[in-house]
Amino acid sequence: MNKEVRPARALNGKIKLPPDKSISHRSVMFAALHEGRSVIRNFSSAADPHSTINCMRGLGVTVYEDGNTVEVEGVGRDGLQSPEGDLDCGNSGTTMRLLSGIIAGAGIPARLVGDESLSARTMKRIIDPLTEMGAEITARKDDFAPLEISRPGPLKPLYFPLPIPSAQLKSCVLLAGLFGDEQTEVIETLPSRDHTERLLNLTIEEKGEEKHIYSSREDNIPEQSYRIPNDFSAAAFWLVAGAIHPNAEITLPNVGMNPTRFGALDILEQMGADITVNNEHDEGAEPVADLRVASSALQPVEITEEIVPNCIDEIPILMIAMLFSDGVSRISGAEELRHKETDRLAAMAEMLGKAGVDFTEYEDGLEIKGDPDFVPESASYQSYHDHRIAMSAAVLSMLGNKSSQIQGAECTAISYPSFWGDLSLLTN
Repeated sequence: MNKEVRPARALNGKIKLPPDKSISHRSVMFAALHEGRSVIRNFSSAADPHSTINCMRGLGVTVYEDGNTVEVEGVGRDGLQSPEGDLDCGNSGTTMRLLSGIIAGAGIPARLVGDESLSARTMKRIIDPLTEMGAEITARKDDFAPLEISRPGPLKPLYFPLPIPSAQLKSCVLLAGLFGDEQTEVIETLPSRDHTERLLNLTIEEKGEEKHIYSSREDNIPEQSYRIPNDFSAAAFWLVAGAIHPNAEITLPNVGMNPTRFGALDILEQMGADITVNNEHDEGAEPVADLRVASSALQPVEITEEIVPNCIDEIPILMIAMLFSDGVSRISGAEELRHKETDRLAAMAEMLGKAGVDFTEYEDGLEIKGDPDFVPESASYQSYHDHRIAMSAAVLSMLGNKSSQIQGAECTAISYPSFWGDLSLLTN
């Protein structure tokens, strides 16, 4: 599907954002490992978390769906069953990587498959530590899915300093460790999303600049009954849109405010974005608040390697904010973006080139010359079937001189099924 996006005269209104995908994935997995029923409200309707639901059903877990409420009959660590067929992870790297940890820990044979995009993303980072823990994993050449996982011997504890700040890698190892009689220890030096630690209430020790996280069979897996906050990553598109548009005021209720997730908010505030935070409260283990953004005069910013893990998903849309800042912005240490659903650095570079932006691409980021009066050229933007690229192109196009086309626009449903409807609501 191609989508035409016209220049927007104004952006005004209140948007109910989609539920948080990262928490939705984890809520179902962890509820399955809990012994007893969990009721999860405001569950994501996006495609990826429903891949997780289908995989858990394949492992013998009963999951009921009623609108955006999901009930899970948890079977406990020892109640998972070997699936009769493949576990299809769809486009979801979170599903494949976290589920691999659970399957290796449980010691049940299973085969994990994904779509063409997911099958082009290396799984080496999880294969290596899970193999050290005793799993046998057969993968396609160069460690790509499908993954055939078994564990013929006992589960071994692992002392694992994270080689990169990755919540998926961290979670994979910790989830495998939940099945071990001895503690697995993951050491984190640069922060990454901490939903797994929060939702499982795992033991954490701060040792200098390091965070040590532990998991074993001794950990009691809590009931997962709560309301999932709305997705901060989805909010970021409207925060940028509202800040760069000259006639905008957008309100976003009940947004997840996990401190390991809102790096983009700090960056936008550093740039001078007019953002207010109200009604701060907790939903289960997660902080939540209402956000409001209005038209802003933006200054350039530098995003460095230390900051990248807390805004990795938002970097494409932050690049759009940089275009309208008064000076040169720089992103470095973001080479991980080349290994997402598509090479997001290359995809964004292509988009900026078509829009007429003055920029330089590096292996680990971009340098962008901003202009508060910048008007993007009309273009046809390729999404590369990447939801965040498609939505970034849409926000850019709203500031253009003429209508632009977004190719493969249906991919926004991966994380934000109502995106095009919300865009229409704000512009009408």
